[in-house]
Amino acid sequence: MELLSSSQRAYLRGLANRLDAIFQIGKEGIGENLIKQLDDVLEKRELIKISLLETCEHSVKEAAQMICDATGAQSVQMIGRKIVFYREAKKDENRKIELPAKKAKK
Repeated sequence: MELLSSSQRAYLRGLANRLDAIFQIGKEGIGENLIKQLDDVLEKRELIKISLLETCEHSVKEAAQMICDATGAQSVQMIGRKIVFYREAKKDENRKIELPAKKAKK
């Protein structure tokens, strides 16, 4: 997957401001079932926000990396214990977000 440019990240952060966290990760941690659910939701929504509870054994950075590795998503933003992820939908009919074009390097 191609990395997001800073302007694309900024655009996605703006979209994420309106989102509520749809998953909370607590003492159960990041298991196979959670990854499957996140994968399904990323395919449908492309941009999601999750929240780590104080009982989660992983740090925010560790959790973000684990989820990115398992789902192929990219972490867009981490604020406190909330993380925003983006992954372009694999199926054309599920694509909802049109990212701004990357600026050409000089």
